[in-house]
Amino acid sequence: MPVTDRQITLRFLAAPTDVASIGGGVRGGRILEWVDKAAYACAAAWSGGYSVTAYVGNTSFGRDISSGDLVEVTATVIHTGRTSMHIQCEVSSADPRVGIFRPASSCLLVFVAMDADGRPTPVRRWEPVHADDVARAEYARVRTEVRRRIAAAMEGADYRRATAACEVDTRFLASPTDVNWGGKAHGGRVMAWIDDAAYLCGVRWNSGEVATAYMGGVRFYRPIHIGQVAEVSARLIHTGRQTMHVAVHVRTYWPREGRETARLAAHGLTVLAALDAAGDATDVTQWAPQLPGDVALDLHARELIAIRGRRDPDRAHRMVAI
Repeated sequence: MPVTDRQITLRFLAAPTDVASIGGGVRGGRILEWVDKAAYACAAAWSGGYSVTAYVGNTSFGRDISSGDLVEVTATVIHTGRTSMHIQCEVSSADPRVGIFRPASSCLLVFVAMDADGRPTPVRRWEPVHADDVARAEYARVRTEVRRRIAAAMEGADYRRATAACEVDTRFLASPTDVNWGGKAHGGRVMAWIDDAAYLCGVRWNSGEVATAYMGGVRFYRPIHIGQVAEVSARLIHTGRQTMHVAVHVRTYWPREGRETARLAAHGLTVLAALDAAGDATDVTQWAPQLPGDVALDLHARELIAIRGRRDPDRAHRMVAI
């Protein structure tokens, strides 16, 4: 079986429209759109048909990508289930005049192959042989268990109780520009909505600039159709020394049916770093939850940190700006 059909690399120039509206580097949400497109192309090549984003996790952002940089997004199938493909994406960038690529972001996505009737369908099995491939497949298997624990923890969290936390809500119509090749809003676009809402919440709490440091636990529950109202709600649930943990839920409904019919379409957790005027990480105002619901969600955020098995990224000295 040829190696080339399990890996694809997209290469392009970052455009001025990709950067944050306030200047700086490429938006975290735009990077996620690139990642989703590359992963979709990889999943389609491997499965030979249409696939949908089911889960995105362990997304880290390491440094700025500037307008005019040459960007390289490499997506690789590293593990397969019966109907799923686990795809590792690596994002690098370079000054096109120099051509030396440096890592900027990484992400693990799970795609599910779909048949003509929109039901999951089996995919070819990937059997790693080389040591690097075996290691990456093992990493995917380990992350599968982590993902299950994160999903269970996030589904068990209760956001219906009274809160005094910083919250931001956005509402808009899903438009034709959001559509993917299957006629639904593509996963990368939804992740950009999540990133935008988290950014607004972080800026409001910090009263200053913030940057996406990490996004994880992004799970997709149902497709979002063009013309539906998308409500994206972001809520601060925990602060580290220099970070804000923001939970984001995406709910959708048809305008003619009313908001009471809204259903959960996706949710995720975004960790943002507070930045000073020079763009370096700085201390953030601490969130001290008092209401029972807020205390429970703060503990929930701490549980997710423990499950991820990684330190709260307070010491990240420079993050991708959004």
